[in-house]
Amino acid sequence: MYYMDTVQFVFLLVGLLCAFLLAYTLTPPVRVLAFKIGAIDVPLDDRRMHTKPIPRVGGLAIFLAFTLTTMLFCEFSSALLTVWVGGAAIVALGMLDDIFRLPAWSKLIVQLLVAAFAVWNGMTIDHINLGGQYVMLGGWSIPVSMLWIVGLTNAINFIDGLDGLACGISAISSVSMVLVLLLSGDIGNAFVTGILAASCMGFLPFNANPARIFMGDTGALFLGYAMAVMSVQGVFKLHAVLAFLVPVAIFALPLGDTVFAVMRRVCAGKSPFAADRGHLHHRLVDMGFTQRESVKILYAICAMFGLIAVFFTEAMFAEGRFIKTIGIAVLAVVIFVINFIIMKNPRWRRHSGLSDDEMTVAQYRAELEEIKKDKQVRKAAREESKESHPES
Repeated sequence: MYYMDTVQFVFLLVGLLCAFLLAYTLTPPVRVLAFKIGAIDVPLDDRRMHTKPIPRVGGLAIFLAFTLTTMLFCEFSSALLTVWVGGAAIVALGMLDDIFRLPAWSKLIVQLLVAAFAVWNGMTIDHINLGGQYVMLGGWSIPVSMLWIVGLTNAINFIDGLDGLACGISAISSVSMVLVLLLSGDIGNAFVTGILAASCMGFLPFNANPARIFMGDTGALFLGYAMAVMSVQGVFKLHAVLAFLVPVAIFALPLGDTVFAVMRRVCAGKSPFAADRGHLHHRLVDMGFTQRESVKILYAICAMFGLIAVFFTEAMFAEGRFIKTIGIAVLAVVIFVINFIIMKNPRWRRHSGLSDDEMTVAQYRAELEEIKKDKQVRKAAREESKESHPES
């Protein structure tokens, strides 16, 4: 196990704080820039959750915070060069799209070129560890690596549909990667990924509901690309029996939502990039959850998968790792289902504290009367049933 001394710990902590503060302080100027260049999201269809014009390109603050901090605090590496150069290209693409709304095919071409650059620079998935057996990909290494990078890049963009959702999911996923890398002794990649998480957290106060600025494609594409590169460089290289499941678990939520979205659109005869209102976050809102409640639910799901990924590492549960991990996953699902059922009931939702509760004394008394009436109705129904079926 690798241990850090006090000076190194403080150095890493200052680096994370620097990324957070840079993202936080750069967001207001970026917001001003968005108005200057016309990068404004005006709600014109029923997919939009907001009702007023909101600036886009907020992801520029995240990119600048990450880049400046890693240049100051991190040692140069091929992975960092890949994120800097490829990230700059992705950010430029995202800014153009946030201003002019580029066609999907043009964005895909740039994403493929950037993924090819990453692969050319050594960011490849060479093997998959299945049950302790290394399966070498050989010639499939390049297409699999490009598919992972392009797929995750778009997955974060696809899930960016509610205030703070994609940014928060990226932060949670990055923290999960940090924990996995720390447990594996990879301090360098863990620090870089931690800076990415801190940059997201610095932007999140401006992006949380009600959002004052959106990441736009500028931020969503960059975060997806950066996390894809860092996962290839760090998480896929783990020497663990269940190593292949670690990145899949960390990004299970955005990847799963993207896969179902593509399947749904293709089956409907539409383009895989055609926007619709079938994403998981849209469905939660349509079920009656508020934006904040929907985001909290998806945060919890992402964190649950991230926790499972952490338990898959070699450093956790030396004996009976798989059984214990499955047990924790089942427990997490049970608790989540209980909370989901509570949130579906308006009365229980207020009582749980999972949503804002501004109940007055008069409303509480009215609720008590309603509960009393419900009990009386159920009692009367049981007595009527007994009278109708005396033999029972």
